[in-house]
Amino acid sequence: MPHRTGRLEHADVSSPLAPPARDDDPPPPRPRAPASIVVLAMLATGYTLWAAQAVVVPVLLAMFFALVGNPVLRALRRVWIPRFAGALLVLAFGVAATFLLGRQLVVPASEWMQQVPKELQVLTPKLQQMARPMQRANEAARSFAQAADGGQAHRVQMVTVRENDPWERLSATPRLLGAALAVVLLTFFFMVYGENLQRHAIALLPHRQQKRLTVGILQSIEAEISRYVLTISVINTALGAAVAAALVWLGIDLQEALLWGTITALLNFAPYVGPAIGAVLMLLMGFVTWDEVGPSLLPVIIYVALQTLEGQLITPIVLGRRMALSPLVLILALMLFGFLWGIVGLLLAVPLLVCVKLVLARLEGFEGWARLLE
Repeated sequence: MPHRTGRLEHADVSSPLAPPARDDDPPPPRPRAPASIVVLAMLATGYTLWAAQAVVVPVLLAMFFALVGNPVLRALRRVWIPRFAGALLVLAFGVAATFLLGRQLVVPASEWMQQVPKELQVLTPKLQQMARPMQRANEAARSFAQAADGGQAHRVQMVTVRENDPWERLSATPRLLGAALAVVLLTFFFMVYGENLQRHAIALLPHRQQKRLTVGILQSIEAEISRYVLTISVINTALGAAVAAALVWLGIDLQEALLWGTITALLNFAPYVGPAIGAVLMLLMGFVTWDEVGPSLLPVIIYVALQTLEGQLITPIVLGRRMALSPLVLILALMLFGFLWGIVGLLLAVPLLVCVKLVLARLEGFEGWARLLE
């Protein structure tokens, strides 16, 4: 007796006799785009991120600060404080702490900006003496190049020096204030209305399976990224406080020590690059503050020791292997985001890379790409 069910199994889904698709059915597979289209799309995305940085950077900073505040908001909700009131409290505390810290740092920062040119003139003979072998090598290479060129005279290059225009700085102030106000307002709205925005965006998905998968990914990603960003912020703040305490112990003024501690905490958001810049700054600060070589090296020695303790022991223990990233991928990400958005890109590179890794780890078929970032 012939099997009539075979015809139904091979029936065309586009036929009007085929059963209608249900919400529980998996979504149809999407066709893959050619590699050239993918490359062009990536280049267009990079150019858009660079060209629209005046809009993209405040939004990313607001999302970063909102992720820092989300664990605090969840803790406040457990003690019956609404999300709106909790967001106001967290944002007010953050703005007040930033303002008070800024007031403490304005005086030593301005003094250093005025003192550094004078001190560099004093340090120039010392640095020239240390770099004298390199200068001799450069002079020998220049003489060899002139001899190979036939003794022809070099062209005279005209260098135009443009003085700083006070009007430019005055006109840039409203833009900075507007950007800061935009970051504060966006942070508040992300804290209060972020969940509703996610809920309405998920409701646009056509299939129920896609909705369940997206809800699980967003909830886990938001919780883990919030915990990661908050943990990194606490670790960097503790590192800055330890550096400031060590400088006070060495005899540095408290306000100046707070300045260097704040710089240390901010630079530590950019792994490898930030600590290297901080070590150079500590070395210059030591040479400017003390005349003897021994005391001048103490700040950078303490800084490197604390950085090694934090990077090799504390952070791996607290975060674990799950948040580990490849040093090569980190350097490439720092170069890319630093090129796109400058200093802000260096600060946001690691959180963005961790977010990408967590998303790839939860998407079926992309686990290998997540392991590639480790």
